Amino acid sequence: MGSRFILFASLSLLFVLLFVADIFLGSVMISPKVVWNAFFNIQSVENEFLIIIREFRLPKAITAIFAGAALSVAGLQMQTIFRNPLAGPYVLGITSGASLGVAILILGYSSVYSTEYISYLRNFSIAASAWMGAAFVLLLILIISNWVRDIMTILILGILFSGAISALVNILQYFSSESMLKSYVIWTMGSLSGVSVPQLQIMIPSVVFGITIAFFISAWLNILLLGEDYAKSLGVNILLVRICVFISSSILAGTITAFCGPIGFIGIAVPHLARMLFKTANHFILNAASILIGASMMLFSDIISQLPGSGISLPVNSITALIGIPLVVYIIVKKEKYSTNL
Repeated sequence: MGSRFILFASLSLLFVLLFVADIFLGSVMISPKVVWNAFFNIQSVENEFLIIIREFRLPKAITAIFAGAALSVAGLQMQTIFRNPLAGPYVLGITSGASLGVAILILGYSSVYSTEYISYLRNFSIAASAWMGAAFVLLLILIISNWVRDIMTILILGILFSGAISALVNILQYFSSESMLKSYVIWTMGSLSGVSVPQLQIMIPSVVFGITIAFFISAWLNILLLGEDYAKSLGVNILLVRICVFISSSILAGTITAFCGPIGFIGIAVPHLARMLFKTANHFILNAASILIGASMMLFSDIISQLPGSGISLPVNSITALIGIPLVVYIIVKKEKYSTNL
């Protein structure tokens, strides 16, 4: 119990340090004193620095926190419900489904309506289209998982769904206007900096709602780990649990994909890190740990993507892939080595 408290305290401290660093560091060099004054002595700060810090860096750091937390919790739920250590929003095609929803809204409408009309679409429409796209793919996988029990087969089907969705998006890109095509391509690179305050007002409540559902069903997921038959004998409604995971994961993955673009490997790697650090299968603890680790990893990825002081920025999903893939490979190799020794 004491060791877990120390772990949570250490992760919380790391999270705070990375949050502060993400505000202080960026592609534009700003002295720590100016950053401090931007929050506590506004009159002494030049207007351009004030805009960069308060309207760009702060919303971006907040976005990184909620993006990392949402994708990590969604990945944890999927790994439990599908009994698949490699399950996650990106691998199972949930992120691709959300991307398809956004593509239909942006690229599909652009072939019928003018670009000016698209620009007036409300932010909620983007989020809703991503939710529906993510929900569609997740529903397909959930239905198939009732018939197909092999976890590798489900994983392969998720990859196939992603391929089919990519083909549909390519068709939409072919018929879309040049300006909307450029906007969509930039969006697919993944970015935390493009999230505005009005978009945060949709993102934050959506993520909080999805995570609340995840905590609410934690006890059921703990029992589900012991097997569906055992869970049924204890009165757990398996269908209700699946529906809750379905709603929570669709909202979490869909919201982040809608506003930040497709961000991969956070949802796969973070739950495994949480299990390795806390050595537990308790979803109450794992949810909290995944939130802290996921948020910290996204903040760190954002800092790296900014290449502090260089004046340029990299796509954040490239950084998450470079960090997440080695972690996933290490986890797979370690588990394989452990099973071989047995």
